Amino acid sequence: MSAEFDPSKRSLILAAGQTGLIAAGGLMVPLAGEAVFSAAADDKTADRKQVEVTPPEDLMREHGVLDRVLLVYEAAIRKFGAGEDFDPAVLSDAATIVREFIQNYHEQEEEDEVFPRFKKAGEMVPLIETLLVQHRVGRRLTDTILQSARGSRKRGEEREHVVTAMRRFIAMYRPHAAHEDTDLFPKLKTIVTANEYDSMAEGFEKKEHELFGEDGFEKIIARVADLERKLGIDDLNKFTPI
Repeated sequence: MSAEFDPSKRSLILAAGQTGLIAAGGLMVPLAGEAVFSAAADDKTADRKQVEVTPPEDLMREHGVLDRVLLVYEAAIRKFGAGEDFDPAVLSDAATIVREFIQNYHEQEEEDEVFPRFKKAGEMVPLIETLLVQHRVGRRLTDTILQSARGSRKRGEEREHVVTAMRRFIAMYRPHAAHEDTDLFPKLKTIVTANEYDSMAEGFEKKEHELFGEDGFEKIIARVADLERKLGIDDLNKFTPI
């Protein structure tokens, strides 16, 4: 005599199927397809966590920090030209960010990890040589800004020195960063192995954490944003032509 089918068991199987489980020997076990899907999703998540930012992306977003400092310099130059008073400590702080984050970290990473690989591959060598010269000039201009910022509140030589240095810095670094972003960094992946590429990404992140702590990039952005607020350029709408 066949056993009667209990409708409640059919309901249980249907419900279990919807959650990715089936009944087996009194236990609820995952469906094979569901297990494979879950494992694949976990692998993708692990991959994303392993390399969240590629070397070119990391370098380019650091150029974003640089460009926002250039906006601070431009705003200061406009205020000087209009005779508006502001705390010159803004310029000292901006130049300090350039020295600490752009020159001592970003450019040092380029000189240690990026430029030598291009030279070894015999690629973009004339560009690399020009970029190295501009790094040295950028340091001298930053020295001038740091030295002259404090005395720039009043009209005089100190203001002339700091304004000239900021103008030259802006004029050099806009094309400098643009050529790196469009000519150099996109080609990086073609001259290194996949292992080198991943190792560079990990090395950049490790160095950033060593110098600036966890969430170092976000902390630098917060410092720049504070300077933007002090100069009244924190609202992006202000840059929209009427």
